[in-house]
Amino acid sequence: MRIIVSGGGTGGHIYPAITLIRAIREKMPEAEFLYVGTREGLEADIVPKEGLPFETVELRGFERHFTLDNFRRAGKAMMSVATAAKIVRRFRPDAAIGTGGYVCGPVLLAASLMHVPSLIQEQNVVPGITNRILARFVSRIAVGTKTALLHFPAGKAVCTGNPIRKEVLSATREEGLAAFGFDGARPIVLVSGGSRGARSINHAMVDVLKAAQYHPEVQFLHVTGNAEHEDILRRMRNAGVDLEKAQHIHVVPYLYNMPQAMAMADLAVFRAGATGIAELTARGIPAILIPYPYAAENHQEYNARELEEAGAARMILNRDLNGESLGAVLQELLSAPEKLREMAAASKAMGRPQAADEIADMVLELAGRTV
Repeated sequence: MRIIVSGGGTGGHIYPAITLIRAIREKMPEAEFLYVGTREGLEADIVPKEGLPFETVELRGFERHFTLDNFRRAGKAMMSVATAAKIVRRFRPDAAIGTGGYVCGPVLLAASLMHVPSLIQEQNVVPGITNRILARFVSRIAVGTKTALLHFPAGKAVCTGNPIRKEVLSATREEGLAAFGFDGARPIVLVSGGSRGARSINHAMVDVLKAAQYHPEVQFLHVTGNAEHEDILRRMRNAGVDLEKAQHIHVVPYLYNMPQAMAMADLAVFRAGATGIAELTARGIPAILIPYPYAAENHQEYNARELEEAGAARMILNRDLNGESLGAVLQELLSAPEKLREMAAASKAMGRPQAADEIADMVLELAGRTV
């Protein structure tokens, strides 16, 4: 069995695709995969490291306002469909999967027009333009939230939840405490702006940690992102934060063992990307969510609002974020253990830890295979 997979630009599109590939392989070890992305996207670095065959199409996303460059990009988009069709014809897949990002547009379109059974996986509450267009052509649509069902044809769309890595579920609190040297008897706050970091969150955390250094009753693991790390350490020194003395505060550039960090967290401060939210809810972690304000269709704010309305999270808009506003919400929640327990229960109720297996079964069904 052969499956072509496409999705790229950000980790939020790539990692769900890799998770689905792993889930299908567990059910059908002989399955062959081909991942199609772009040379410029993160997938060009991440996918080959997974040992997956990787091919590219030349394509760039469109500007959100009128520019002459959009005409050139439109020409490349049409050429990319022809390139994708050649790749599909050569690989002869039994099914095609798209997990979002503009690169999966030509690949899934070509596959669908060539009568290859196809599925798109939409992570966000409000879908992007690529998946809205593809919805007319693909065979099935797997969405991350019930709200997203409203944007797709009822006969095609199914709410499965978003696929998450198995390590997120299998990691234990004890493993996390041992890995990071924290005390399990005191609350732990995990702060991360995603794999590349988030400047607004990092800057707000300078003031938060300036005050927190004198209060060891709460522990912090702050992930700045590689590009921001040295600047944030400098800002902390200038603000008088002494990380050598404040052993309850860890500030790191990147985490390769995020599942262990999440396993020990009592509260998270995150962006509102769909993959991060899926992992938080699968573990039932209450959160303070700061949506990235420039996300396509403002989808991160919609993602965050859904959790806030369910009682699983608090939201601070990026324009309102500073050390004072973030510190106030942190203090409010950390001083109310019962409230945190209620939020954790609401978060857990929203989690769909079996999403990857469910979507994998859908793909195998489309391909005419059963396990």
